[in-house]
Amino acid sequence: MTLDLAAKVALLTGASMFTLAPQEKIGLHEIRLSDGPTGVRGLKFSGGPVVALFPNATLLAAAWDTGAAYEVGRILAEEALAQRIHVVLGPTINLHRSPLGGRLFEAYSEDPLLTGKLAAAYVRGMQDQGVAACLKHLVANESETDRNTMNSVVDEATLREVYLLPFEIAVEESDAWTMMAAYNDVNGVAATEQHHVNNEIVKGEWGYRGLIMSDWFAATTTAESANGGLDLVMPGPGGPWGDALVKAVERGEVDESVTVSIHICV
Repeated sequence: MTLDLAAKVALLTGASMFTLAPQEKIGLHEIRLSDGPTGVRGLKFSGGPVVALFPNATLLAAAWDTGAAYEVGRILAEEALAQRIHVVLGPTINLHRSPLGGRLFEAYSEDPLLTGKLAAAYVRGMQDQGVAACLKHLVANESETDRNTMNSVVDEATLREVYLLPFEIAVEESDAWTMMAAYNDVNGVAATEQHHVNNEIVKGEWGYRGLIMSDWFAATTTAESANGGLDLVMPGPGGPWGDALVKAVERGEVDESVTVSIHICV
């Protein structure tokens, strides 16, 4: 069974804040995502079921124990399965670049090697149970202040050897099934439109086979984000894709092959 262009595009934007639409014609059921990485919030921001809250990532990193990180991922997967969640939005593997960082508690360390090794273990623990992890936030997203407008200016060596290294380790050692593109710009280009990072490095050089989704409301363009390596816009059902992406394909601004790139491995 094949889908027409509009049906394909409908799969590329969330159906709600934390779900993707089913497509019965091809046997695809609803996919459910939940905030992480220290707990599984579920489909609600508040008022959901009581769940376990684990020590934050910085505290876990202080133990230098990949076994503990694996166990956290494993138990979080059990929490996810109990809520019929398919994708947990974690681990956060941005770096501690300033003590003023507003979300440092979610991330492991200032050390990209330690961060990558712990993230890989966490991802293995989760995905060994059949729940997808999500490496976030790609990339150089180390400031919560002005996160939607800041521009991270990073030379190529630093980008690869510092900021991208945790992602590369987690891809190589655990094959994380999803990643999340950040709010910020990198060298003047939005993370959701980063052809160099998303297409050339992550999908090209690393051979990444998973899915790159936007952070929530981070994607603001149509052709630029589709051609820039983004596979999924969240949340939905509104957003910059939908009918606008169908028209961009029809006008030749986006190749139709881009619209079939959604492939969460769950």
